[in-house]
Amino acid sequence: MTQLPHGFRQIRMELAREKGHPDGARNHGYSFVAPLDSAGHIDAAEWAKHRDSCRVVKFRPDEADEVGHLVRRPGGSWAFRYDISGTDDDEAGYRFGDERFEVGEYVSVHEDDEMHTFRVVSVV
Repeated sequence: MTQLPHGFRQIRMELAREKGHPDGARNHGYSFVAPLDSAGHIDAAEWAKHRDSCRVVKFRPDEADEVGHLVRRPGGSWAFRYDISGTDDDEAGYRFGDERFEVGEYVSVHEDDEMHTFRVVSVV
């Protein structure tokens, strides 16, 4: 396994409170590896150097985990992609480039034609 630079973090996000989940859901979320700068933003330059190491695991109750990659899309937006060489749609992070990935922060992901909000619960 390749040693990653110091700024790489394992980030866990869990579904925040929303309709159908008034208390959120600890078993519905994402865990991914990304390089973060000192302000907690995704570091695009470090990602470009180590993109194959920037993996994501999508976890849901009663479903097998999906494993994919954090990818940078045309225009600079970020997404999770599970079908690297195929045609499946990405799950787009809403303004991930502007978000701070720190415990307690909220971020949104567009999945299956809906926007869902997740809370960052750990960054290690």
